[in-house]
Amino acid sequence: MGAALARAAQWTAAGSGTGTLEITPLNESLLNQIIKFAEDFSTRHPQEAAFVFREPLEWKTQLGCSVFEEGYEIHGATVQSEAKGKDGQPLLLLTASTLRVRSFDQLSRLLQIAMEKKLKEAQACLEANRDPIMKILGPECGTVEGEDMSMLHLLEKVKKDDDPETEMKMKICLLLHQLDLQLLSSSLKHISQDVRLNPAAINNEVNLLKNFSGKGEDTVLESLEYTSDYMFCNGCRAPPWRQVHGEICYLVIKPHDTDPLYITCSTAGVFLNGGQQKGKDDIDYERKSDVYKDIVTFLSKRSPRFVENMAKQEYNFFKEPTYEKNYQRMEVVDAKVSGQSQNLYDLTEKNVCEKVKSFAARRRSIDKKKLEPSMKWKNTGLSASHRNKYFSDKAAKKDTEEEGRSSTVSLKIKKKASGISSESVKIRASKCKTSGRFEDISESSSETEEDEEQPVRHQEGNTDLPSEYWGIQKLAKYLKGGNPTATVIALCSMRDFNLAQETCQLAIRDIGCLEVLINLLDTEEIKCQIGSLKILKEISQNTLIRHAIADLGGLQIMVKILDSPDKDLKCLAAETIANVARFKQARRTVRQHGGIKRLVGLLECISVGSTSLTPYQSKDTEIARCGALALWSCSKSTKNKEAIRKAGGIPLLARWLNSSHANILTPVVGTLQECASEPSYRLAIRTEGMIENLVKNLSSEHEELQMHCASAIFKCAEDKETRDLVRQHGGLQPLSVLLGNSENKQLLAAVTGAIWKCAISGENVSKFREYKAIEALVGLLSDQPEEVLVNIVGALGECCQEQINRTIIRKCGGIPPLVKLLTGTDQALLVNVTKAVGACATEPENMMIIDRLDGVRLLWSLLKNPNPDVQASAAWAICPCIENAKDAGEMVRSFVGGLELIVNLLKSKNKEVLASVCAAITNIAKDEENLAVITDHGVVPLLSKLANTNNDKLRRHLAEAISYCCMWGSNRVTFGETKAVAPLVRYLKSSDPSVHRATAQALYQLSEDPNNCITMHENGVVKLLLAMVGSTDETLQEAAAGCIANIRRLALATEKAKYG
Repeated sequence: MGAALARAAQWTAAGSGTGTLEITPLNESLLNQIIKFAEDFSTRHPQEAAFVFREPLEWKTQLGCSVFEEGYEIHGATVQSEAKGKDGQPLLLLTASTLRVRSFDQLSRLLQIAMEKKLKEAQACLEANRDPIMKILGPECGTVEGEDMSMLHLLEKVKKDDDPETEMKMKICLLLHQLDLQLLSSSLKHISQDVRLNPAAINNEVNLLKNFSGKGEDTVLESLEYTSDYMFCNGCRAPPWRQVHGEICYLVIKPHDTDPLYITCSTAGVFLNGGQQKGKDDIDYERKSDVYKDIVTFLSKRSPRFVENMAKQEYNFFKEPTYEKNYQRMEVVDAKVSGQSQNLYDLTEKNVCEKVKSFAARRRSIDKKKLEPSMKWKNTGLSASHRNKYFSDKAAKKDTEEEGRSSTVSLKIKKKASGISSESVKIRASKCKTSGRFEDISESSSETEEDEEQPVRHQEGNTDLPSEYWGIQKLAKYLKGGNPTATVIALCSMRDFNLAQETCQLAIRDIGCLEVLINLLDTEEIKCQIGSLKILKEISQNTLIRHAIADLGGLQIMVKILDSPDKDLKCLAAETIANVARFKQARRTVRQHGGIKRLVGLLECISVGSTSLTPYQSKDTEIARCGALALWSCSKSTKNKEAIRKAGGIPLLARWLNSSHANILTPVVGTLQECASEPSYRLAIRTEGMIENLVKNLSSEHEELQMHCASAIFKCAEDKETRDLVRQHGGLQPLSVLLGNSENKQLLAAVTGAIWKCAISGENVSKFREYKAIEALVGLLSDQPEEVLVNIVGALGECCQEQINRTIIRKCGGIPPLVKLLTGTDQALLVNVTKAVGACATEPENMMIIDRLDGVRLLWSLLKNPNPDVQASAAWAICPCIENAKDAGEMVRSFVGGLELIVNLLKSKNKEVLASVCAAITNIAKDEENLAVITDHGVVPLLSKLANTNNDKLRRHLAEAISYCCMWGSNRVTFGETKAVAPLVRYLKSSDPSVHRATAQALYQLSEDPNNCITMHENGVVKLLLAMVGSTDETLQEAAAGCIANIRRLALATEKAKYG
C-alpha cells in the first residue's frame, strides 16, 4: 500500500499543505480496492485484525457521533470504543472532528458504519497518513525507494526471538505487501493511458478552437469561453481551493447541435461538471461524465456536428505552409517562448489539437515576430553584434552548406534518422522546460546560489577577437554537417584548444556549437557522445555555459546516458552533471527526470574498501567517484537530499567512507556534510557508524577532505550522542591540532565550528583544556573572517561555563578582543560574543577588565539592535555584569536612557527577550534608586501584562522581577490593581521547582497588601503553599510559610474587627 500510494496514486501540492489525492479515476480505483481490503480484513483475518497499531491512524472525519451505536461509548462530542488495547486506551477515539483508529478491526467497522461516506473517509485517512504502513507496523517497516529489506529483518527476528507479536507483524506485512502488488498491477492500465494536462496545453487548445469557431455553418463550434478571465501566476484559472484537486480552468462550450456544455479541465483530463448553480455565482464542481484526454476528444463524443465540421477543416489543420522552410530556424527557436516541449519531427505522432496548435503557433510567430531574433538568443546571452554576424554568415554560406549536406553520411538520431545539420541542430535546440511548471519549486532555505548571474561580457568589435575564436568557428561547420568520422576528428581538434579559457568557452556558445554538442549526446555513436561530453565537462565550469546547457535540455539527455552500459560514458555524464547542477533550476531538472536514483545507483560497487584494485574495480571506483560528485552538487537542495535518502543513498555513502582513496572520499564526505543539515541524515550518520570514519579522516593529508569531515561533525554535533561518539573515537585531539593551520580559512571555519558544537558537552570541554585548544582559540581572535570568528567565539562561550576556563581566557588576554567584537555588525557573531562576555563577567577579576574597557555600555547599546536574538543575548550578559560590578547601581544610572530602554523591551513579542529582560530588571531593582526610576518608567503595568504566560522560563524570571519590584512605594498595590496576582498563583502548578521558588517569593512580597491576600486566598493559594512548606528548598519553605502567615494574620485581624 505504501509503494502504491507513493508511486501510482496521483497527488497534488497546489495551495497549502502537504498534498491531497486528486479526484481521478485512477485514485478512485485505488481507494475502492483499499476500502474492500480493509472492510473484509476482520472477517478474513480475525487474529491479525486484533493487532494494535504502533501509532494510531489520525485524520479529520466528516462522521458525527450519532452514527456510532453498539460497541461504542458516547460522551457529548467524544466517542470511544469499548474495545481497548493493553495500555487501556480505546482502539477508536473521536474527539471533536479528529478520529484516531488503532486496529484493523475498528477500521473495518468504521468503514461499514460510514456507508456512502466511506470513499471520503478513506481519502482523508490516506491524505493525513501518507505512509500508513509505518504507523501500523513501526518505522522499520516504512515505505522506502529501492530495495525494501524490512520483511527480511522481520523474518530474521522471528527466527531469532520466536516472538508471537513479531510473527503477527510478519503476517500483516505480507498481507499489506500483497495488497501493494495488487494496487500497482491494477494501476498500470490507468497509467499507460494517462494524459497529464497543464495550463499551457489547455490554453493553446482553447485559442486554437476559437480560431475555428463562430456563427458560420462550417465552424466547429458556436462559441467557447472561460468562466473566469482572471489567471493566476501558475497559469490556472480555477480558484486555489479547487487547484488542490488538480483543476486548471472551467469552460462554457456551445456546439451547433447540443445545449451549452460546462466542462472542467484538470491535470487528469477533461470532464463535464454540473454547470452554473441557480441563483449563485458558483459552479457545481462535481464530475458528471467520464474523463477524456483533451477537449477535442471530449467534444468528439458529445457533438456529431463538431466531428463533421472538423473533417472539413482537415486541410487547414494539417497543411504545412509553403513559407515554413524559409522561417523554420526562427520559429523553432521561438517554440521555447511559447512553452512547446516537442520536436518538429514528433508532431505527426501527436493528436489533432497539438497539430492545430503547432500551426497556429507558427502563424502567430511569423505574423508578429517576422525577422526579430527570438528570446532564446537573449536567454543564452548572445550579443547583438554576434547575432547579426551569425545570421549574415548563415546567409552567405547557405549554398555551400546545402551542397555539403547532400554529400555526407548523416548520423542516426534515436528518435528519427536525420543529419546533424544546422537545421536539425535548431530543431533539437527547441526543447524547453515544462515539466516543473506545477511542482513546488521551493528549495532549502539555507541554500545559497553558488553561481549568481554575472553580467555577460562581449567583445565590442570582431578585430579584438583572438585566433582561438576563429579556429573554433572553422571547426563548427564540420560538427554541423559532417559524417561520424569527420565529427569525431572535429571534436578531437576542438579539445586541442584551451577549453579552460573563457574566450574558447564563449566562442563555442556564440557560434552555435553548444546546441550541436548537446545534439550529439542523442546519437548512437559512442565516440561522438564521449567526445562531446569531454568538451561539455570542460566548458561547463563557466556559469553562462551551465545555464545555457540547462536551457537547451542537455541535462535530460545526460541523465538518460547514466543508464548506458559504457562506463566511460557514464563517468563523463556524471561529471558534467556535477558541473552543471550548481544552480537551483539544474538541480531540480536532475531530480524531476530521475537523475538522483540513477546517480545513487552509480555508488553500488563490490570494490569498496579494497586497497589494491584490479583495472575493472578501478573503473567501478571511478564511476562511483563521478556519481558522488554529481550527488554532491545536487545535495544543496532540500528535496534532493530527501530523494537521495529515499533512493537508498545513505548506506552506500556509509560503505564508501571505509575507502582509503581520498579522490572518492572527498565527494562522499562533501555530500554527507551537505545532507547533515537534515535531522534524518544526522541520525543515520550516527547509527550507521560513520562518525568513526569521519574522525579517522580528520588526520588525512588532504586538507579538503579534512575540511569536509570537520564540517560534517560541525552539523552532526548538534546531538549529544554524536558529541560523545566524537570524543570516544578520539576526534577532539585532531580537531585541536588542526587549529594550528590558520592559513586555510575554509578548513579553520569547519574545525572551529566542530569544536564549538562539541564543546556543548562538559566532558569534551575538559578534553579541549587538556589539548590546549582554549589557548589556541584565544590566539585566533584577531585578523580572522567573520565566519571563523562566529565559531571561535561560540566555542569560547561554551568553554566559559567552567570557572577554570574563564581564568585561562583572562590570563591569555582573551577578554579585550572579545569586548572589541561587541562593536561588530554580524548578527550571529554578536549573539555568540555577548554570551561569551556574559559568561566571563561571572568572575569579579574579569568583570573589572570588562568595565574598564566600557564593555557594559557596549552590551547595553546592543539592546537597540533590531534582531531579537541579539537583544536577548545582550540582556542575559548584562545580568552577571550588574551582579559582579563594584558599584552596579551607579554604573547602570550612568547610561543615559538605559533604564527606559530596558523597560520598553518588555513590550517585545519574543519570549526569550522578555525572559532575559525580566532577569536584568531583577538585578537592576536590587538598587533602590534604580528601582524608583524604572517604576516611574511604568515597569509595574508592563510586568503585569506578561503574567498570563505558560512559558516556564519567562514565569520564573517574571516572578523574580515582580518580587524585587514590590519593594518600592505602592508597587505591591499596583500589581494587585493590574491583575498580576491571580495568574501568579497558577505558577505554583508548574512542574519546574525554580518557578515554585520564584513565585513563592513574589507571593510573599505581594501578601504584604491585604487586597492581594484576599485575591490569593480566592484562587486557592493556601493549599498549594502548604504542600511547599515541607520542601527541602529552604528559600521556598520560608517564602511559602511567610505568605501563609500574612494571609492568616489578615484573617485574624478581620475576625477581631468583626467580633471584637
